[in-house]
Amino acid sequence: MGLDAIELWIARLGAFAGLATLAFAILAMFRALQQPTGREEHGARLALRAPALLVATLLFIAVGALLWRPIPIQPHGWLRALLLATATPLFFGGLALYLWGMRSLGQMFGPSSGFGVRLHAKHRLVTRGPYGLVRHPMYLGVIFTAIGSLLIYRTWASLGFAIIMFGLAVRARREEAILSQEFGSEWETYTSRVPPWLPRLRARKAGAA
Repeated sequence: MGLDAIELWIARLGAFAGLATLAFAILAMFRALQQPTGREEHGARLALRAPALLVATLLFIAVGALLWRPIPIQPHGWLRALLLATATPLFFGGLALYLWGMRSLGQMFGPSSGFGVRLHAKHRLVTRGPYGLVRHPMYLGVIFTAIGSLLIYRTWASLGFAIIMFGLAVRARREEAILSQEFGSEWETYTSRVPPWLPRLRARKAGAA
């Protein structure tokens, strides 16, 4: 099987997996809106309403479709193969990390926005699964997927997606602020042992070989 065929199948599988994950996340997001509201930022009252989220989602999909055009720089030969080999684990690994994080959150999963952050009325601090390794595994998964998407599809939409997703670091800081207010010392203890983005290498136990 040639490189063209391999790239085509990875692109098709990636499109199916990405759209399925997006659909699953959207359904979970709107289901989470039915839960009683707890602590929230002022902007969340407008930004995290169902109509606003629906418009934002449709706009995101529409802009992505309009910009789904190849960028003028296209790799060839060994560079193309290297980019594909790098992109595939990033893209699918990022989707897997996102879904793992969503599964670990369970009923604590909820929508957030750059305009506001909200917690549920009976929100609990989740520290299991990938949240025992990093504080923002779902955002990290999205960033990995965005970079992988750019390397696989090489379109203006995937380029814009990859750039915009780094803004999740700003949203993460806002979420951490409201989580700190909600959980106090429990949050401080958690952040003292779990880094925000990259897992720490566990120190060897004394006397270990």
